[in-house]
Amino acid sequence: MEPEPETLDIVIVGAGLSGINSAYRVQTALPHRSFAVLEARRVIGGTWAFWKYPGVRTDSAMGLFGFPWRPWPHTINMAPAEGIRAYIEDCAAAEGIDKKIRFGHRVVASNWSSAEQRWTLHVDVTREDGSVAKKVIKAWWVINASGYYSYEKPLPTVIPGIENFGGQVVHPQFWDERVSCAGKRVVIIGSGATAVTLLPAIAQTAQSVTMLQRSPSYILSLPSRDNVVAFLSKFLPLKWARLVNWWQRMILETLFVSFLLNFPRAGRRLLMSQARKQLPKGFDVDKHFNPWYNPFEQRLCLCPGGDFFKALHRPNARIVTDTIKTVTETGILLKSGETLEADMIITATGLYFSLLSGVDARVDGESVIETLGSRYIWNGCMLEGVPNSGLITGYTAATWTPGADVRVRQLIRVIKHQEKSGAASATPHIEPAVRAKLPVLPAVGLNSTYMVSAHDRMPKVAGRAPWVNGANWAQDVWRLITSDVRQGMKFTYADKKNV
Repeated sequence: MEPEPETLDIVIVGAGLSGINSAYRVQTALPHRSFAVLEARRVIGGTWAFWKYPGVRTDSAMGLFGFPWRPWPHTINMAPAEGIRAYIEDCAAAEGIDKKIRFGHRVVASNWSSAEQRWTLHVDVTREDGSVAKKVIKAWWVINASGYYSYEKPLPTVIPGIENFGGQVVHPQFWDERVSCAGKRVVIIGSGATAVTLLPAIAQTAQSVTMLQRSPSYILSLPSRDNVVAFLSKFLPLKWARLVNWWQRMILETLFVSFLLNFPRAGRRLLMSQARKQLPKGFDVDKHFNPWYNPFEQRLCLCPGGDFFKALHRPNARIVTDTIKTVTETGILLKSGETLEADMIITATGLYFSLLSGVDARVDGESVIETLGSRYIWNGCMLEGVPNSGLITGYTAATWTPGADVRVRQLIRVIKHQEKSGAASATPHIEPAVRAKLPVLPAVGLNSTYMVSAHDRMPKVAGRAPWVNGANWAQDVWRLITSDVRQGMKFTYADKKNV
């Protein structure tokens, strides 16, 4: 028999950075609404409780990456995962959000019923003894804040001959305390943020570490410490010092990203110049740090205190830019003819793009997941044809949190309009004649391999409001303030009359 359902106004899926921020915004703006945060695992922190590889850290400055309503309180600029997880826990406890989290609650299916004007969530509840119980929750709204990649599988990558390797093959996504690089010859395959984080950490204990990249990435060094708040607090109350720091960081990031996007040649010269200054004399910067793409067409990699560049001064660390011919029993044979001897290969080859945690979500029986690639996204936070359902992701080319925050605030505007007007549901909608004329673009325009490979599974944008997925905080906030939530939205009222 199906268990008796629990009824809530709002369900937030995921207790990571986006989920806790969403819970704060709901709790603050909609205090009269009942809500719960469902977290599949038994720990808070999302990404920052999941990844375990050496040196794992954020690649954004914590002054912006932290919550706007409870700023990062430490001077370390690009914090390790454990520090971020502890910070999220502290913020949740301080606001009482921790009491709203249901750990071990994995949503396995969700169904919207137009007849009920409600979502029905089917949840597997894992008890502390490992047994699993079934639960049903009825919810007016569901806010999906579980990120954009799969925890269960990485990006499928073909590495010729990898089955021949006699050593250890590890993907960073499945790293645990049993994996050790000490004294080993290590090859990291990849050139993204994970590889850039791994190399300096592994170089401290490995016999040798080589980052094998098919093509280079742009890498920028940031100060390892942020002393602006400490300085400003000498003259201002701590609250004001943190607010000023947040704004100056947001302004600088917005201007810097705009500069790189609008003046890519100058941006390329700037990034390569700063890399050249930090690398050993004679290092081939043109070969190893000169990507084929322009800045921010893929995510810019950041390193604290230039740790990545400093590691390349060590005799046991290097970069090789080449392609793999085949993996042998003892290493990797490159197309140039060079062989990289290895005891361990780390495949830092990318994430598998997966929205809604892969949950089988349906609207009156129609699958959302199966049609995700054909649906437009509304103002970065709702999917075409999916009622009373939010999708919270942050920026992928800039700092994550400001994007996630502006999107949940946009959702709350929709909910408040429903409350004011008496609407039971809000569904992004495009008239067929209008839809036929809209451009069809991927929601995320980065040309990173893992993003390009997901274009058929990724919602679409038209590049015009409201069918956009903003990547600029200033533009998104302006849209939040000035846009009409009725644009591109169909509301259903108690008498089932659509407007």
